[in-house]
Amino acid sequence: MKVKREISNGKVKPEEDGDKYGDEDEKEDRAAQSLLNKLIRSNLVNTTNQVEVLQRDPNSPLYSVKSFEELRLRPPLLQGVYAMGFNRPSRIQENALPMMLAAPPQNLIAQSQSGTGKTAAFVLAMLTHVNPENKWTQCLCLSPTYELALQTGKVIEHMGQFYPEVKLAYAIRGSRRLERGQKVQEQIVIGTPGTLLDWCLKLKFIDPKKITVFVLDEADVMIATQGHQDQSIRIQRMLTKDCQMLLFSATFEDSVWSFAQRIIPDPNIIKLKREEETLDTIKQYYVQCSSKEEKFSALCNIYGAITIAQAMIFCHTRRTANWLAGQLTKEGHQVALLSGEMTVEQRAAVIQRFRQGKEKVLITTNVCSRGIDVTQVSVVINFDLPLDKDGNPDNETYLHRIGRTGRFGKRGLAVNMVDSKYSMDILLSIQDHFNKKIKKLDTDDIDEIEKIAN
Repeated sequence: MKVKREISNGKVKPEEDGDKYGDEDEKEDRAAQSLLNKLIRSNLVNTTNQVEVLQRDPNSPLYSVKSFEELRLRPPLLQGVYAMGFNRPSRIQENALPMMLAAPPQNLIAQSQSGTGKTAAFVLAMLTHVNPENKWTQCLCLSPTYELALQTGKVIEHMGQFYPEVKLAYAIRGSRRLERGQKVQEQIVIGTPGTLLDWCLKLKFIDPKKITVFVLDEADVMIATQGHQDQSIRIQRMLTKDCQMLLFSATFEDSVWSFAQRIIPDPNIIKLKREEETLDTIKQYYVQCSSKEEKFSALCNIYGAITIAQAMIFCHTRRTANWLAGQLTKEGHQVALLSGEMTVEQRAAVIQRFRQGKEKVLITTNVCSRGIDVTQVSVVINFDLPLDKDGNPDNETYLHRIGRTGRFGKRGLAVNMVDSKYSMDILLSIQDHFNKKIKKLDTDDIDEIEKIAN
């Protein structure tokens, strides 16, 4: 697999700091979060979730596979699959691959969480359908950002390492310097919507009528980026009716679903039902304080009285997170700090160190509240309660934050710091929303702290 690319290394846009509620540090950057999940995944998620399949032809038999041999792949591709460490198809792959590799081609809308093997599935479909003897682009893959395009490209390179006849090119800003009217000879092109639209429409590098497989990845991230939705639709409209169209998304909220239905005609649909995060295994407490210094004192009492494997502490702003990290370091604690001005690669390195136990405490803003499972985390502390941009209680973020503990059926502990009538009102609102009592904790009573830990 040969690859052409000229790409500069990108960074996540720095966020504004500030201590007002709803500042930029609290905003989830979907593209950065998606890339972060890709970087920290060392293997597939071991999910027990059920797969729901809706076929465009309900009378057609439903095929699923339990091994890659059943797919009758070309030997170089089977070799590439095994070289990537896949021993058997994941839940999503069992059902998606027979549809994607079927003849005639079938369109697909698929939803599953990060780490379930969807990228490998559509990469295998592209590599299978391509004809290496044809020196023109046959497969287009749209990614919302060039960082995500690069990650998908790495999967293509890895899986196609024993299939050198197939070439890959990147359609990203500044990546190629062809003359107008010249044609790209690489069979697979992966890129961002704006650049790919230029290549197809303005520069004529690619003949869209010759595309046999069209993949739109990270649809939920795509529609969150201004202009990407319209550009994606314009590309899709240039393709032939025979072109196979595949769309993947980590979430299926209404806006994503509406976009998917507009861009993928007559689809099969695969959903991976997510197990609901639950508060049943998590003990919840709050501590009444009058200042951040008093919060810090209470935090030290909790940490000193409980045998903690690892703890995550959530702050509202980077300024508070930096201050708290400095104070805990002075007390001799091993502390990791995660915040929004870091590049995604730097965030991934911090999380990997924390997973390996090199630091026992991870202090973070909301950039780390979702999707990151560290089995050793036994305590989550909300140094600041989560608020949305309007200063209202953010119940969903609260669930994701304290859901970092109590994972996989283990018991967990969540402690909330309250320092004003306003934050007390926020806490009571969260308590009412989940209909779960949040008990008061006296952090000066060491016996009581030890009791809740047991």
